[in-house]
Amino acid sequence: MQNNMELIPEFQTLVDKAIERNAGKPMRIAIAGADAENILQGAIMAQQEGFAEPILIGNYKKINQTLEKLGLSDRKFDIQPVSNDTNVVQYAIEMIQAGSADALMRGNTQTRDFLMPVLNKVNHLIRPDRLLTHIVMIKIPTYHKMLAISDVTLLVNPSIEERKKVIINMVDALHVFGVKNPNIGLLSLIEKPAFHMKDTVEAQTILIDHQDEPIANCNLVGPITWDLMLNKEAARLKGYDNPACGEFDGVVVTNLMTGNLIVKVLDTSCGAYNCGILIGANIPIAITGRSESAREAFLSVAACAAMNASPRHKIYFGEDHIQGGLGLDH
Repeated sequence: MQNNMELIPEFQTLVDKAIERNAGKPMRIAIAGADAENILQGAIMAQQEGFAEPILIGNYKKINQTLEKLGLSDRKFDIQPVSNDTNVVQYAIEMIQAGSADALMRGNTQTRDFLMPVLNKVNHLIRPDRLLTHIVMIKIPTYHKMLAISDVTLLVNPSIEERKKVIINMVDALHVFGVKNPNIGLLSLIEKPAFHMKDTVEAQTILIDHQDEPIANCNLVGPITWDLMLNKEAARLKGYDNPACGEFDGVVVTNLMTGNLIVKVLDTSCGAYNCGILIGANIPIAITGRSESAREAFLSVAACAAMNASPRHKIYFGEDHIQGGLGLDH
């Protein structure tokens, strides 16, 4: 299996950070349900780059069949065989808690099955001061820069306060990609508050609160439509005068279906590619759709590796996260 793909500069910078910050001590990533072909391939690509060491958890026969399909059956891997009635996600979490792994990755598991152990309070994975957020970093062929979109997996109908926490997490994620003081838009169908459209009023409320006391280090705009965020000419034609138009770095969506639909349409119909990460937990968590490419899985691992070894890891993963173990004294 060869890793010869070309990456856009932003994603290449991310990979370079992952390599530099994990030199000599690759991040050990526990893959829950490691028989997912694309996800396993992405993790092994990360291993080839030297910044990650995959731990394959799941059905031993299925994992070996997948390795054989990828032409890797002759290589040695750390395989953790578990019975069919074992919760592979919980098993992976317990490995991290025991200091035998550093990060968690979704493999061949349903989204709900993967997230339930993560959200379970007994596992102490969620930071009390933050909201667990799934942020997708996506590159669209027709847009000149990378874009962060959230939340597309967890928050069904986020409240005003939840969207404020999404903004904080999004700014942190963009910082890893070298974006400082990003332009972030509060997505809506129209760009003016209207009493019969609740999300527009909520967006205005968030914006006013941000102006009174900044939520995070960013330029926040909203409510605003998708075309105005990404297209300067559309903004000119509609008479929407804001210098951020055509220069947005992040989009906060109004609900889960909107975010999920945007990402899937861009991926499947527009030639975009992305990496997904969860922010707000005490450990790095890579989450990639089972229908997405190995490249996207690889980039999700790279994002975790870049943040895992970052000097700012306490900002991303909390005070208790330590390379090689998770403190559970709180």
